[in-house]
Amino acid sequence: MEAPRLAHTMSSPTSPCEEVIKNLSLEAIQLCDRDGNKSQDSGIAEMEELPVPHNIKISNITCDSFKISWDMDSKSKDRITHYFIDLNKKENKNSNKFKHKDVPTKLVAKAVPLPMTVRGHWFLSPRTEYTVAVQTASKQVDGDYVVSEWSEIIEFCTADYSKVHLTQLLEKAEVIAGRMLKLSVFYRNQHKEYFDYVREHHGNAMQPSVKDNSGSHGSPISGKLEGIFFSCNTEFNTGKPPQDSPYGRYRYEIAAEKLFNPNTNLYFGDFYCMYTAYHYVILVIAPVGSPGDEFCKQRLPQLNIKDNKFLTCDEEDGVMVYHHAQDVILEVIYTDPVDLSLGTVAEITGHQLMSLSTANAKKDPSCKTCNISVGR
Repeated sequence: MEAPRLAHTMSSPTSPCEEVIKNLSLEAIQLCDRDGNKSQDSGIAEMEELPVPHNIKISNITCDSFKISWDMDSKSKDRITHYFIDLNKKENKNSNKFKHKDVPTKLVAKAVPLPMTVRGHWFLSPRTEYTVAVQTASKQVDGDYVVSEWSEIIEFCTADYSKVHLTQLLEKAEVIAGRMLKLSVFYRNQHKEYFDYVREHHGNAMQPSVKDNSGSHGSPISGKLEGIFFSCNTEFNTGKPPQDSPYGRYRYEIAAEKLFNPNTNLYFGDFYCMYTAYHYVILVIAPVGSPGDEFCKQRLPQLNIKDNKFLTCDEEDGVMVYHHAQDVILEVIYTDPVDLSLGTVAEITGHQLMSLSTANAKKDPSCKTCNISVGR
């Protein structure tokens, strides 16, 4: 099944081939006013008799594809040979229409049964608002086109990464995870005022908060999953947490078994870098059956807590033993409240390295190590 591809020249559009699909979803779209009239390109003739697309429907939306269909009057319908599809990010919806030698999001497709799939990670990004408008066209013997007026503009938003996409990221992360090192605690750095506030206003319990937008743009946990951020990486020579941190001079440490044990599930959340040699893997620990567990179960690949490349928990001689990957920086999100009394708070002796903070960090879209062939 092929989707309409980019038109490099007016005379050589490629053809989609899509089966007819019924009962299209109208979710995530709305109508808006449209500016501009017919195309004014010199190589395109105008002919009002061609039907104007209306009642446009967008369905089957993924992070880098969607299906589109519309209604048309029967008048001159048999003259239609092609469709022109004008796709823009929402902030650019007033751009000039169909300068298709200059703008790579103006698509040409042969007229085929609707709906048809529009797919392309080179011009569609996940979790991004787009506008789309359509013309019908009739190719003439001299290579020019007779076109209809543009349709109304439809707005829609692409989806997050699916489990399939996240599994591709997971597999890329496994390649560079490295050998496993022992760990004994999870830790969380903050300013002193944070811990004072937790004691005074939250009954001594750290509360989950919505994850920021760091990492992959298509991550289904960004801006949605609620949790508490922890670290678990250790220094190679000491086996203990590093004394430096970008997040604050006060550190809460809690024994690993308090958060990660056979009564919790482990999920892979993301894999990214920030234009540096460091790569980060986001993992989610959720108590079995908790709201966080249900959220992750629907959206994230689940890992075997005893056998994975990033963070493991297993019993040896009656004692729980924990290991973490050496060559990636793990960011662990725990989805339930955590009482401070389960661990200790102390000031670190190292430095607060603000430059290493990943708060709202944007992923490097050009890195071949941590990107997959869908919208970034």
